[in-house]
Amino acid sequence: MAEASTRETYGKTLVELGRENPNIVVLDADVSPSTMTSFFAREFPDRFFDCGLEEQNMVSIAAGLAASGKTVFATTFVVFVVCRCFDQLRLCLSQPNLNVKIVATHGGISVGEDGTSHQAIEDLALCCALPSFTVVVPADAIETAGAIRVAASDYGPFYIRLSRPKTPIVYPEGYHFTLGKAVTMRQGKDATIIAMGIMVAKALEAADNLARQGIDCRVINTHTLKPLDKAAIVKAASETGAIVVAEEHLAHGGLGSRVAQIVAKEKPVLMEFVNLGDRYALSGKADELLQRYGLTARDIEESVKSAVKRKQYFQARQ
Repeated sequence: MAEASTRETYGKTLVELGRENPNIVVLDADVSPSTMTSFFAREFPDRFFDCGLEEQNMVSIAAGLAASGKTVFATTFVVFVVCRCFDQLRLCLSQPNLNVKIVATHGGISVGEDGTSHQAIEDLALCCALPSFTVVVPADAIETAGAIRVAASDYGPFYIRLSRPKTPIVYPEGYHFTLGKAVTMRQGKDATIIAMGIMVAKALEAADNLARQGIDCRVINTHTLKPLDKAAIVKAASETGAIVVAEEHLAHGGLGSRVAQIVAKEKPVLMEFVNLGDRYALSGKADELLQRYGLTARDIEESVKSAVKRKQYFQARQ
């Protein structure tokens, strides 16, 4: 499967948007060569502001620019902008509902050797807790370009989480991103895998492996975590009777928690969860960390098998 960088795609898409819309401004916090906002800075130096290692000030400056009528993209690493700046996100962006797009790179444990201090694994829970925020985790570079374009045209605060390493391309060219609308990547009747971000490619790999074992598994990409596509989740629960949620995040407050809320209220079915649990990770290469902490296609396969087995047990007792 071909791979591409979501952060590089972000940088290139920003340049395209900058050419189309002179009202767009971009802020970074001294890491533009890594976040790829450097592309925008080179072409539009009068609309790019490097705020230095002052992420909290960056968010406040972004709020001021948005209050003045600008469409603002503010970028740094996930751990710096969400975990360090939560108070500013809450007071300066969420409460006044300002038009700032927080696009952060280096999400999850796939930052690799940067280590525990740089692994943002609480970010989705934090941002989903903010009223007025839209939260998006693209599955690949193609979806990233679509999400950035939608964020630029849609009013209000956004949080978009991108990865450090290149990620597999799961969509064809020409794919149309629709905010808040989950995508069924593969049909199936025995169970459903609901995933986002880097876990979508792993979910598809798991489904292919399960098919060879006689298990027909649906795969849904919930790129928009907030607002979540309730209809797609209820439909999957009704038609497959078992759901496995896969995410590069802590167990609490992310995709699994949000899906479980809908399932519990609308259509209770058996569920399994593939995530980091309640722990921080060590430093290491991205692939090694994903394997150590149970975020692989094999882990998803085993969770699906467990869910299907439990479903069959309860069906036999009815």
